[in-house]
Amino acid sequence: MSADNCAGNVSVPLRNILNSIQCIRDRVRDGESNESDGAFNLSNFWDTLNQAVKTVSQEATKLSLAFSKPPLPSQQDGEKLAESIMKSVLTLSTVYYWLPKSQGISLRRQVRDATVEVLEGVAQLVEVILSSPLQSLTQEQLTSTGSVWSACDQFAQLPQDNKGAVLVVLSAQIGVVKDAIEEIEQALSEAHDPFSDVLDDDQEGEEPRGNQDTYWSEKDRCIIGPCQGLMKASAACLRKLTSAVKANGDVTTAQNVAQLDDLADITKEISPGCVHTHTEVHIIIML
Repeated sequence: MSADNCAGNVSVPLRNILNSIQCIRDRVRDGESNESDGAFNLSNFWDTLNQAVKTVSQEATKLSLAFSKPPLPSQQDGEKLAESIMKSVLTLSTVYYWLPKSQGISLRRQVRDATVEVLEGVAQLVEVILSSPLQSLTQEQLTSTGSVWSACDQFAQLPQDNKGAVLVVLSAQIGVVKDAIEEIEQALSEAHDPFSDVLDDDQEGEEPRGNQDTYWSEKDRCIIGPCQGLMKASAACLRKLTSAVKANGDVTTAQNVAQLDDLADITKEISPGCVHTHTEVHIIIML
């Protein structure tokens, strides 16, 4: 059998699992979790999920190594590799679906996003193997394999309950508001009138001074001051809310879990407001 025929036979199961993995990824991204009929063991969920993620990482590594140097896997070995990685992907997605909404929407979103990232990484790795010259390890294949490892490693950093997930949301919002404040302060420090001590009347008959679009007028500063105050108040509010959730956040009842999710949704309204204000300030600079 020629090398081309061998490569073609090995590619068939890879193409089949690529389509399947992409479908699973899309279902996880858009689908709903199963509702728990009884008591849900969150600790058992995490143990099983972490083991599933570890298995995906191992199977992705085996697949990448098998196609990194000659000889190519036989058709039978190629099918076994495809079956193994497909089984690991199915297990990961199944375990993800165990997590019910009652454990928290914020938690579930973050677990979902992490799961989708792993599935996306595996799909990309299979695509790269199929598109690269078989029997050779390309830089793109190395990068794709590393991306799968990185996506799997992120599971160790995920919050373990909805309280932790909401704290992640709060931290992200604080970061957005902080960045907006720093950018405005930098703009204020850089956009000044280099001739502010020169009266307009003193320049009668002379060319207008500089480009006045590059500095702030007094009217601009009167508008920007309250904007800065609003941003700083938002940041202070988010910090206090973070401290309150750390000290008093509770996930022992469905009602408390839902209240934490409500807090997360409310805080997401703050940073867009700050970004909107930040955008308006930049528009002022341009006027």
